Amino acid sequence: LSLHKPAFSGIGNTKALGLSSKKTGKKETILLTQSTPKKVRKLRPKSLLLTTGIKKNKKKGLAQLDKMMGVAYYRPDLLELAKTKYARIRMSFKKPRKGATKGK
Repeated sequence: LSLHKPAFSGIGNTKALGLSSKKTGKKETILLTQSTPKKVRKLRPKSLLLTTGIKKNKKKGLAQLDKMMGVAYYRPDLLELAKTKYARIRMSFKKPRKGATKGK
């Protein structure tokens, strides 16, 4: 999650985690990247990481993160950081309103 600590390193941990956004044409998506649980796939670089789409609806997206990370015990230590990054990514999708002026 963009910090240089051993806890956030995908190289230092067997369970890598990343939250990012991707734009395909006009569509914007939020992606959760995790390392694969199967040992055989860890030997193949192409199938090392699993990418899952996260819902953009705040309530459903946070529930999805809770289910994938908290309930499944996949890096529960990074759950709160992932939630804040999810909120930042959602805010980055918002466009400024037309005709809106900055406050004085």
